[in-house]
Amino acid sequence: MIISDEHVARLRHETPSCNKVIHFNHAGASLMPDPVFRAVTEHLELEREIGGYEAAALAEDAMRSFYSGFAELLRVLPEEIAFVENATRAWDMAFYALPLKEGDRIITHSSEYASNYLAFLHLAKRRGIEIDVAPSDSSGQIDVTRLGALMQPSTKMINLVHVPTQGGLVNPAEEVGRFAEQHGLTYFLDACQSVGQIDVDVSKIGCHVLSGTGRKFLRGPRGTGFLYVSNKILKDLDPPFIDMRAATWVDVSTYELAAGARRFENWESYIAGRVGLAAAVDYAREIGLPAIEERVTYVANQLRTSLSEIDGVNVRDLGTAKCGIVTFDIEGESPTDLSHRLRESGVNISVTGPESAQLDFAERNITELARASVHYINTETEIERFCELLAH
Repeated sequence: MIISDEHVARLRHETPSCNKVIHFNHAGASLMPDPVFRAVTEHLELEREIGGYEAAALAEDAMRSFYSGFAELLRVLPEEIAFVENATRAWDMAFYALPLKEGDRIITHSSEYASNYLAFLHLAKRRGIEIDVAPSDSSGQIDVTRLGALMQPSTKMINLVHVPTQGGLVNPAEEVGRFAEQHGLTYFLDACQSVGQIDVDVSKIGCHVLSGTGRKFLRGPRGTGFLYVSNKILKDLDPPFIDMRAATWVDVSTYELAAGARRFENWESYIAGRVGLAAAVDYAREIGLPAIEERVTYVANQLRTSLSEIDGVNVRDLGTAKCGIVTFDIEGESPTDLSHRLRESGVNISVTGPESAQLDFAERNITELARASVHYINTETEIERFCELLAH
């Protein structure tokens, strides 16, 4: 299925804010379509009318569809899915559950996200683990051919950011998966910026853990995230903390962990958000992730081409494969000033700095970049207007 111009028009009609702003900040937080917004607000209205617990009881079918919807989206089993309040906490719950000990080594890459690397540093301090940063190839993505040189008997896991927050490259997740399987490594994939704009197939990638968020390319509500944990490694993980959702208090001195990935959930959660995120997954699946990926790639390529034709604008994306995140700088105007100027004209972008990507920015000697992230609801007309504003 290809997303036609007529289909784009209908999807934009279901996103009324498209008539108010040019939103090129989907990598920050996308615009909720009407069905998702209604799912959230109708549940909140129900909570107000009859009570939170009572509304949750009536939403059981929607909450069950959260697990089945994500399972179909990612090609995994429903029991391997957990609802967590955000992508970082989802990733943390699995990472801190690993039985890592002093001297164990983990492999990462310069595309690594700040929160993940902070966790590495935290466990380096607390448990004495070691961190190895994999080299990049000539395009800037992780160089899978040189990973073998990092392997030691104490190497236990590899973490890959599928799409970094600071650029448009798409790391070769499937190739890394084959390497991890060959060497018996636990493989984490941070898919915060990829699920919703890329057709992510865990059965092909082969990761053991995948984390993501609802608010970005899935177009769901804020305060929602999800976690996939493979049944293959579940027995080796000890959740960093548990409550009466994650475990059952059997008797005074005994508890049993919940089955599957739900042992990483909290009892209290944002029910309206979960219902909304389930609706967002259904919305994306109805359009079709292959079609979404094709459309996003097309729009982003159009934007990169148009930006490259403007004097003084430098597109800074790395990688062989690229996605809907487009980073650039412009001579004579800082990304922060540009972002403020565009906001006054009804255009949303964001700014990415070293606080999110110390490894990459230090390697490239970059202080900050403008980030324009597009989605399937963006149009060539919006790109033309955007570029006109940049050129003046």
